Amino acid sequence: MGQGVENWGREEVEAIVADYLAMLVSELKGERYNKAKHNRKLQALLGRRSRGSIEMKHMNISAVMREMGYPCIDGYKPASNYQRSLLPEIVSAQVQTNKELQALLAGITATTEIEVPSVDAILAALVRAPNPDERTSGNVRETPAIYNPRKVDYLTRDAANTKLGLAGEHFVLQFERARLIAAGKETLAEKVEHTSQELGDGLGFDLRSFEVNGQDRLVEVKTTKFSRYTPFYVTSNELRVSREREEDYYLYRVFHFSKSPRLYIAPGCLDRQFSLTPTQYLAY
Repeated sequence: MGQGVENWGREEVEAIVADYLAMLVSELKGERYNKAKHNRKLQALLGRRSRGSIEMKHMNISAVMREMGYPCIDGYKPASNYQRSLLPEIVSAQVQTNKELQALLAGITATTEIEVPSVDAILAALVRAPNPDERTSGNVRETPAIYNPRKVDYLTRDAANTKLGLAGEHFVLQFERARLIAAGKETLAEKVEHTSQELGDGLGFDLRSFEVNGQDRLVEVKTTKFSRYTPFYVTSNELRVSREREEDYYLYRVFHFSKSPRLYIAPGCLDRQFSLTPTQYLAY
């Protein structure tokens, strides 16, 4: 369990969940807020809780939010080793009654007109990929989801937005051309292909780019308006191609797309880089 998680009482959990959702609302609005200041206020309010204990609880809340189909705060990576008897209940109750949060999420995920954000220095959008200790070990696993019959799965809505996905591909297309031009490879930059648009989306990747030595770089793009920890869907074909072309295959995860797009790059086979959870079965 997370640090001190077994001793948290209902009033403490209610207070920290309310604080978390206030920060999330600010993040979704694009407003700046100070996590350390929020932590200090909670320490004063809760009395016996340390900075580290509060941070861990925020990470537990991120895990619950993600399992319920809601976005989580970018600065608190999900930590799933939490007490399931109290935290999911309180998170679910507060999320469903938070009208401001629900209105924000409905607006964000309902938007159908997506434009590629204008970025002055597109190469500056690249950030480091999550460290190995920020991911679960790469494999395919079954994970019990939290049952919440009244939820709206905003993460599924986000992932299913085809216009968002296409805009993310155009963003990465610009990024790849800029990367090659910066490396002095203008000729290769001109040859970067938007494969999913030119040849169809059944090839298991979206773009055909290049290494500086001319070797293929097969790029699959996954885009979200939410944080870097937002889960995404992988097709069986994408997984197969990532295994067959492991040396050439790259997953580009584009996040915070609507306001200040960022991306990280995960090279190689998808089930080595991410923990994959089955979401559908074909029944006969």
